[in-house]
Amino acid sequence: MSMPTQSGVNSGHHPAGAPHTADEVRGSSIGELMRSVTTDLSTLMRQEVELAKAEIRQEGKKAGKAAGFYGGAGFGGYMVALFVSIAAWQFLDNVMDSGLAALIVAVVWAAVAAVLYSKAKKNAERIRGLKQTNESVQRIPDALKPHPEGVTR
Repeated sequence: MSMPTQSGVNSGHHPAGAPHTADEVRGSSIGELMRSVTTDLSTLMRQEVELAKAEIRQEGKKAGKAAGFYGGAGFGGYMVALFVSIAAWQFLDNVMDSGLAALIVAVVWAAVAAVLYSKAKKNAERIRGLKQTNESVQRIPDALKPHPEGVTR
C-alpha cells in the first residue's frame, strides 16, 4: 500500500510522505495548508478503508471455511441422531442383525462428526479480526498531533 502523498505546499512538488519544512509552511497561505491537510487526511482515510476491505476478505475466507466445517459437524451430528434412533427402533423391533448394522453406521457418523468439529474449531481459532486496520487506525490520532518542534508563522 502506498504512502499518502502530500500536495505541494508552495513548491508544486513534495516527496511523498516527507514532512514540510518550516520555511514551506511559513510561506504558505492558510488555504494552501488546509488543502494539504485535507488531501492528506482524505488519502489516509481511503487507505484505511482499503486495508479494512483487504482484511475483511482475508478473515472472511477463514470464517467461511470454519463455518463449512461446523456445518459438516452439524450434519454429522444429525446423522448420528438419525441412525441412533433407527438403531434403537430396529433393536427393539428385532434384536439381531438390522439393529446392529444401524448402530455401526451411527458410530461411523459419530467419528465423522468428531473429525469435522475438530477441524472447524482449529479454523475458528485462526480468525483474528481486523488486526492491521485496528493498529493503523489507533495511530491516526498521533499523526494529527503537532510535532514537538512546532511551526510558527
